[in-house]
Amino acid sequence: MDFFCAGGSGEQETSVSRPCEQFPALPSILPPSPHPPKRGRSWHWKLFFGCLAAVISGMMYAMYLSTYHERKFWFSGRPELEREITFQGDGAIYYSFYKDLLRAPSFKRGVNQLTHDNRTLSLKTMNVVRQMTLYPELIASLLYQASGSEEVIEPVYFYIGIVFGLQGIYVTALFVTSWLMSGTWLAGMLTVVWFIINRADTTKIDYSIPSRENWALPYFACQVAALTGYLKNNINPSAERFCYLLVSASTYTFMMMWEYSHYLLFVQAVSLFLLDTVGFTQTEKVFRHLKLTNFNTILIASLLLFPSLFRDIKSKLFFFCKGTLLSRMLKVIYFYLVFTITVTLNFVVKTFIPHKENEYLMKVLEVKLGLNITKNFTINWLLCQESLQAPSQDFFLRLTQSSLLPFYILVLIICLVSVGQATFRRISGEPVNDTAKLEGGRIGERPEVVYHVLHTLSLGLLAMMMEGMKYVWTPYVCMIAAFGVCSPELWMTLFKWLRLKAVHPILLVSSYSVICFPTVHSLELSELQEFYDPDTVGLMTWIKRQAPIAAVFAGSPQLMGTVKLCTGWMVTNLPLYNEEDLQKRNENIFQIYSKRSAEEIYKILTSYKATYLVIEDSICNEVGPVRGCRVKDLLDIANGHVYYEENDSYGYSKYGRFCQEIKMNYSPYVNYFTRVYWNRSYYVYKINTVISFQS
Repeated sequence: MDFFCAGGSGEQETSVSRPCEQFPALPSILPPSPHPPKRGRSWHWKLFFGCLAAVISGMMYAMYLSTYHERKFWFSGRPELEREITFQGDGAIYYSFYKDLLRAPSFKRGVNQLTHDNRTLSLKTMNVVRQMTLYPELIASLLYQASGSEEVIEPVYFYIGIVFGLQGIYVTALFVTSWLMSGTWLAGMLTVVWFIINRADTTKIDYSIPSRENWALPYFACQVAALTGYLKNNINPSAERFCYLLVSASTYTFMMMWEYSHYLLFVQAVSLFLLDTVGFTQTEKVFRHLKLTNFNTILIASLLLFPSLFRDIKSKLFFFCKGTLLSRMLKVIYFYLVFTITVTLNFVVKTFIPHKENEYLMKVLEVKLGLNITKNFTINWLLCQESLQAPSQDFFLRLTQSSLLPFYILVLIICLVSVGQATFRRISGEPVNDTAKLEGGRIGERPEVVYHVLHTLSLGLLAMMMEGMKYVWTPYVCMIAAFGVCSPELWMTLFKWLRLKAVHPILLVSSYSVICFPTVHSLELSELQEFYDPDTVGLMTWIKRQAPIAAVFAGSPQLMGTVKLCTGWMVTNLPLYNEEDLQKRNENIFQIYSKRSAEEIYKILTSYKATYLVIEDSICNEVGPVRGCRVKDLLDIANGHVYYEENDSYGYSKYGRFCQEIKMNYSPYVNYFTRVYWNRSYYVYKINTVISFQS
């Protein structure tokens, strides 16, 4: 085999027949080439066209979302009230506070009103900026006012335009990540194709535009792209500093945009820790990144901080024992010690640091994993939500029909086997090869590949337990599958195992993407859909016209979010669960669908100063596919009004279901409540201030 050696200051490459180490440095004896290599210029053109393709892909996807949203809701042709009804659940609350900021006399005054808000929930003053992580709304309202957009664009279009733009950045970041890993921007194009084809499982933009995930995950994708470049071997110092700065900025922004960001960062930290444990990257790089996530009490109370405490111990022990059997044993002991001591210290820190935010999620996870059993209504109701259910078979069927899942599994298996081989070589004491060539077929030795394999496995495990995690995992699947299919090094690894000649598959993939992308794009936009909810429109119109300004409404959390947005009236509860008082409010108001007496419900409602009650027929007469997950079933279980035995239910409440009995208009219900409005879906009752007992 020929080896290429650098000779003299001219650094010319000379073919010789013996290893380079046997020769001293010699001056070049070859004349300079009359035709200098064009590699640099070619590389610049590839970089230019790749960046152009990434930016255009993001812009086109943002425009596509805008067009799809307009076709689905006929947004531009609707009045403001009907537009706002399209914001469902917690998304309605986020947008309502954005409106409040724009109505305020000044931005400073608006922020002060939100940090001392006593006009949203009755009998409660709260800092909604911190409680609901309203930094996206603060930024959007500030940009809207500072840019002078009041005379150019309506606030709602400015708001959703930012969200659509962030989704374009999301796609661009996935494009860049796949490009960095594969070495070709065709992988980025395929990532975008798969992302759009599987859009029902890659983004929840269709269901809730202002949700925190739609604001935060684009920054997480940017962080992952920058981290991919940062972990690469032989990266030049300037590029490494740039990637680290980008990682820092995107990490901080991600944590600011989403209150649950530290859970994803913990999963990422575990992947990086495992990467460092097996010695695939520089320890300093890993712990420089972990320092970014250790600046607030939430993360200090999490498991991210403590692995860094063992960095110096590891480096000193492994330095003195390098290449020995003791070194290999120390790696296993090191991982075990860090894991056990980290968990222990985590409980110690939580003892001394007051931290109750999102604690209910840990209780939910305990029940989800079978570590605990509870009759608590809030926990069981959250577990019954689709986002916390295991994914359905339809999810895997959709991924298979788009060919994404088969390619992902193939790429993942190849990478896992290669990583396993590389790990075995390191444990056996073989020196690390940081300059592996394409022909070597060792894709598992690249630290960024190992990191992504560990990360996608962790996210995949979570997605198998909770369907809501698919919106984080599926985009990752698109990126990993596209990287592998378009990576010459991955196929070289496989062909070397099979002793076959390499046939690059990019031509097949590019033709596939060219065919699929315009087809899916045109089919979705051709399916004109219409969203119209006349019953909700009628309810909101009645509230705005007939209800007094001082009215306080009670009802389901989701409906109260819509009431807050569309009318601005005060409510008793909201779809928020990150505080014990908010959880208790929702559970108490939900009692209107339980088997409780009129007097009990009246006392609950008046304790929150409610003046109107809204009952939803869809909840009262709910027929759910999952037994025990209907609101009324969960309430009966929590209240002890029903228990299950051998598939039969036995109830022993002496009262009928309140939401059904109140519609009969007989005593004692008419003594406490007076019906003032109804339609096919909603019944509104005025809560009597003076009780008149009728026979």
